[in-house]
Amino acid sequence: MERNDRNTRQGVVVSAGKMDKTVVVQITYMVKAPKIGKVVKKTKKFKAHDENNICGIGDTVQIMETRPLSKDKYHVVVKVVEKAK
Repeated sequence: MERNDRNTRQGVVVSAGKMDKTVVVQITYMVKAPKIGKVVKKTKKFKAHDENNICGIGDTVQIMETRPLSKDKYHVVVKVVEKAK
């Protein structure tokens, strides 16, 4: 039996080091406003599991949905796309 593909997202780490093996990743996306039709930038933050504590603030990472790992941690860091300069 084959498992379905899981939802992956790409975002920027905005908090790291305050929690052990956890980073906060901010995802930015564009949405069209329903009434006026203007395109608006929206952001959402996700807590993600970082097993080896390799992520730092400003890194661009790819996260994937997974089973609940804690009360509000439902994602895991798949890879670091780009390290912060």
